[in-house]
Amino acid sequence: MDDIYFMSQALLAAKTALARQDVPVGAVLVKDGEILARASNVKTVDPTAHAEIQVIRKAAELTGSWNLSGCDLYVTLEPCPMCAGACVTARIRNVVFGARDPKAGAGGSLYNILSDTRLNHRCGVRGGVLEDACSDMLREYFRLRRNCKKQKTNRDENVPCSRK
Repeated sequence: MDDIYFMSQALLAAKTALARQDVPVGAVLVKDGEILARASNVKTVDPTAHAEIQVIRKAAELTGSWNLSGCDLYVTLEPCPMCAGACVTARIRNVVFGARDPKAGAGGSLYNILSDTRLNHRCGVRGGVLEDACSDMLREYFRLRRNCKKQKTNRDENVPCSRK
């Protein structure tokens, strides 16, 4: 199995977030060629409810350990500094992401937390896997959100916003 297959699985997780009208970011954690856990962003009052944090928590629960060395993370959006720090702390072997995040990416776009030699662990990093599909889903989500806000501003505040 390869990066394309596991990223396509992360995209499926992102689609579940999209169906809930959450930001469509999905993640899978893989060990020994098998998906150990999958998760997506969750709209909540918890600011740490990113897909990466969710999947790391699930995998730690399943394995009974915080140490996830030997695991590879596939995520549709480049991790932010918080999520990159969680990957380093959990000893994730490789982080593979789809869309780059020039405003908050910590896998090389804005910061290099995942591979920072000053830290006690470094993750391998591969970006741009199925980048167009990952980017397109995020772009479409935010385009629809902007249109929804305009619709509500221009009309009645109670107008439901459809994603279809």
